[in-house]
Amino acid sequence: MAVELRNAVAEDERRCAALLSELKSATRSSPVRPLRDSFQQLLGKERGEIVLAVEGPDILGMATVSYNLALRYGGEYCQLEELIVTPAARGKNVGGLLVGRIVDNAKARGCAEIGLYLLETTEHNRPFYEKYGFKVIGTEMRQTLDDGAP
Repeated sequence: MAVELRNAVAEDERRCAALLSELKSATRSSPVRPLRDSFQQLLGKERGEIVLAVEGPDILGMATVSYNLALRYGGEYCQLEELIVTPAARGKNVGGLLVGRIVDNAKARGCAEIGLYLLETTEHNRPFYEKYGFKVIGTEMRQTLDDGAP
């Protein structure tokens, strides 16, 4: 059976949440907030989207992107937020198919650029992204806004 790429639908929410939990665990990221509202917004594709790689009834991987507006680009740019491939599907180019689709979608939307962030726990993925044309351009800084934390 061939891998099919498609946008997520409402019925995929539970399985997408499970994939996201796997990613959070693997990257030792902050706990997952309830995702119902953001999942529903991404289904509308106004501010981002969710692309799935499926084979029959199985979800093999998921990519989520956000579309952001910046004056420096004179419009939108795309941000790869999450890329998750199930352990059973690794080595089958599922990640490459997902990256190709989101790049194509961003181009079709008129985005000026696509970017992503690597965490210390995902830095080993740098060669994968470089293979698809991503380049290192700087350092990210963040401030947590939950619970009054600095």
